[in-house]
Amino acid sequence: MSRDKIEDELEMTTVCHRPEGLEQLEAQTNFTKRELQVLYRGFKNECPSGVVNEETFKQIYAQFFPHGDASMYAHYLFNAFDTAQNGSVKFEDFVMALSILLRGTVHEKLRWTFNLYDINKDGYINKEEMMDIVKAIYDMMGKYTYPVLKEDAPRQHVEVFFQKMDKNKDGVVTLDEFIESCQEDDNIMRSLQLFENVM
Repeated sequence: MSRDKIEDELEMTTVCHRPEGLEQLEAQTNFTKRELQVLYRGFKNECPSGVVNEETFKQIYAQFFPHGDASMYAHYLFNAFDTAQNGSVKFEDFVMALSILLRGTVHEKLRWTFNLYDINKDGYINKEEMMDIVKAIYDMMGKYTYPVLKEDAPRQHVEVFFQKMDKNKDGVVTLDEFIESCQEDDNIMRSLQLFENVM
């Protein structure tokens, strides 16, 4: 069967996804019922089937970064949103993540970010995983960032961060090391607060 035909059939089977009751989502998130209704309308507008696959997610995400290549970062982000690891993001997945990123505690935000960096989901971040994410961020920002970045900037960035985070120097960063290091860094703590007043 051709890949397109399989994707078409997959899309047909997921067309009728209806989210859990808004009351249940309101209890599980930091959003009001009204906010959830607004988010759902926007989600359904972009994804009429009620489910987003990775390709659609990448297309939507790319619109925000016209000068760079956001596809790799969008891939990692999609995997972090896809908590069931089934290749699709439902409204519930989207709202749960958004709730953490916009309204979660510092600890919840850091745990979510750790999960994003832990690409292979083994409970640790190694230097390669960190390098993959940082490189994806640099690619997404594009060649037009100011100041213009040197070719080896991502590697230098990772070396500095990894040295700071790998407290016991065992070559991997645990969740506890990650949280402790981030909480010690004023720039990271400020960046976590950037989105608090978005909605």
